[in-house]
This record gives sequence, C-alpha cells and structure tokens, in this order.
Amino acid sequence: MKARVRQAVDAHASELEQLARQIFAQPELGFKEHHTASLVHDWFDKLGLAHRDGIGITGTRADLKGGSSGPTVAVLGELDSLLCWEHPDRDPRTGAVHACGHNAQIAMMLGAALALKEVADELSGSVALMAVPAEEYVELEERLKFRQQGQLEFLGGKAEMVRLGAFDDVDIAMMVHATARPEDADIAVGGTNNGMVAKFVRFLGRTSHAGGAPDQGINSLSAARVALAGIDAIRETFRDEDHIRVHPIVTRGGDVVNAIPADVRVEMFCRGASLEAIELAHRKVDRALKAGALALGGEVEITTLPGYLPLHHDPNLVSMFRANAVEIVGSERVRDKGHGGGSTDMGDISHILPTVHPYAGGASGAGHGADYRIDDYTRAVANPAKAMAMTVVDLLSSDARQARQVTAEFKPRMTRAEYLAYLRRMSTTTLFRASDLE
Repeated sequence: MKARVRQAVDAHASELEQLARQIFAQPELGFKEHHTASLVHDWFDKLGLAHRDGIGITGTRADLKGGSSGPTVAVLGELDSLLCWEHPDRDPRTGAVHACGHNAQIAMMLGAALALKEVADELSGSVALMAVPAEEYVELEERLKFRQQGQLEFLGGKAEMVRLGAFDDVDIAMMVHATARPEDADIAVGGTNNGMVAKFVRFLGRTSHAGGAPDQGINSLSAARVALAGIDAIRETFRDEDHIRVHPIVTRGGDVVNAIPADVRVEMFCRGASLEAIELAHRKVDRALKAGALALGGEVEITTLPGYLPLHHDPNLVSMFRANAVEIVGSERVRDKGHGGGSTDMGDISHILPTVHPYAGGASGAGHGADYRIDDYTRAVANPAKAMAMTVVDLLSSDARQARQVTAEFKPRMTRAEYLAYLRRMSTTTLFRASDLE
C-alpha cells in the first residue's frame, strides 16, 4: 500500500505543483479565502468526494471512507496567506502573499487524498480531508467586526472549526508546514512551538490643535509610546526558558498631523512556551499599557484575544512519521525540529487530539518575509504528501491497530469543552481610565 500511495503522488506531481502555483498567484487573507476554497471544492469533486463547505466561513471538509469502520484521521491544509507589502508577488490591492507556504499545504493535503483513494478499500476507518481558514492571526480589528456581526466567535480557523463541531469525530490529526530553514533539511519532525495571546489596544485621549492648543489635548500616541517603552523595560523580567516574545505594531497613529491624536490603535502578540508563562507575560504587558494611559491622563481599552496554544506532538505519531520520512528522503535528510518561537493553531488541536505537525523543506528566504518563496515542489509538496499518506496507511491498516494504540495512550491536556471554555475565559475587554486613580 505504501508503494502504491507513493506512486500515485508521483503520477500527479505536476498537477499538484500547478495547484500550489495557482493558489500562490491569487493569495487571500483569513476568512476571505473564497477562491482558494473553490479550488479545493473542485479537487474534491474530481476525486468523487462529497464535501461540507462554509465551515468557519471558508473551511471545507471531505471524508474518504475506508473498507471497514475504524478511527478517523484528519489530514489538514491551510487556506490563507498573510500580509507583506514588501513582497514582489503580493496582491497589489490587499498586500496578501503566500510568504509562509500555505499554498503548498493545500497541494500536499490533496496529494495525500488522491494517493489514499488508491488504497481506501484496504483501510479500517476514515480520512477527514480538511482545508482550514485563517491560521495567520492577522487583521484583528477586521476580524473583531466579523465577530460583532455574528459570523464567527474565534479569530483563528481551527478554533472556529472545533467550535462548529468539525473535529468532533476526529481521533488523530496531522499536517505538514513548509520551512525555509536549511537546518530543517527535507523533513523536520517533533519539537515544540510557542503559544500566544493577542491584544487589540485603543489608547483614547482628546484631540485639539497640535500647534495652537496642545495643552488642551490628551495625546494618545504619546500614551502608546510610553506603554511600548514600558513593555521594553519589562523584557528583562522574562525567563529564558519561557521563550517569551512580545511584538506590537501601531495600526493607527493619528488622523492628521496638525491634530493631537485621540484614538491610537496597537495590535500585539504575547508568546510563550507554556500557558502559565503566557498568562504571566500578558498580565505584565497590561500593566505597561495602563501605565501609558496613566502617564498622559487618558484611557486605554485592552481587548485580549485567545490566540494559539503551545504545540505538543504525540510521540507515537512522531516516531511513525519519522520512519516514513526516512524511507522517502533518507535518514541524513530528516532532522529534529527543536523549539520554534512562532505559533500555530495546530497547538490547539494537539491539546485535545494526538497530533503531528512536521515541517518540509523546499522554500527559501525568511518566513513571512519579502524574499520567501517555494523553490522545490518535490520537497515542499510531493514528499510531505507521501509521508502523510504513508502514515495514514500505518494508522488505518491491520484493523487500525496502530491508530487504536495511539488514541489509547494519548492523554489530552483538555477536553473539547474545556478547550472552548478556556478560549472564552481568555477573551476579555477592559477599560482603564487614568481619572479613576486621581
């Protein structure tokens, strides 16, 4: 069966590369990936797979049934791009570009799908093929409007799909992300990733003429500057082993240069290697934000948003995937991932389901940077498609013996209900007024 799935991917490698290039040519931001989702729908139709669309606005899922009943393994790909106005291949209207390789993820997910279709009758269980929206946690203000309109509750795609029940019958989950790091070689497995919370912050003051009557205003931009200096000052209090990263951007700094800014907006992530570290760090950040408002005599509205949980791999799945990766590319081209400072909502899935999230080479440049691109589609699409399909064969062959072992030995960090309750607890909006302390 493994030989057959590898042959199937090779036979369709040029089509899969063309799909990845097609998605790259029309990048879309999270929860707006309508064209990309339509391409996935077309592929599901071509494979003869019924699909449920519009999950979390643009998400979609098709199920490939095995010859007999058994566990369900989800193979995921992500639909969205991100923002990088400096990238030469950006959409000139939106700034969207696939500077993280999600276009390759969709192609490899569908490559695994067409390969597994060749052996489905010999498997015990099902494969849930899922194209997921909005992994990149961007455009916070716009997504908050979606939430206010009732279109979504959570601002990340996998959290929304969990909320909507798309993972209710899933027993195991896997996906592969592209990587441009030379040290990751062809395939990197295992390791951990930071989790994070996000913040959308409004510093509120009072406008007045910047030249003629600055004494009558309350400068929200100055309040933001004080707050950002406070955040810089507390960096030395973060422990190295917690891998804390706090990185803000100013999305609105004022309206006109001759008026004191009265509404300044900041977005930021507070990342860390554990939920406890993230909780401590983002509370410290809140103090700095309030200090900025206090210093200028204004107000600050802090909206804290549940971002992503730290990623933890299932060791049984890592061993299985590693063995298949070695069979494809050789042991010298398979590496251990180590800890990553970035975040992914596969971390959320890893808290409730046994999960594996390796990385595949074939890209170059800086991730999320202006020079990022996919150079080698064999490495970035075909190889990981084969590895995922082969791992599914391991899991669901022989009456799904290995899948049953994985699920029996897995100890979830949260139930689905506990996970959703955690996200809701972390979603808060607070208003601090300097006048309250006067």
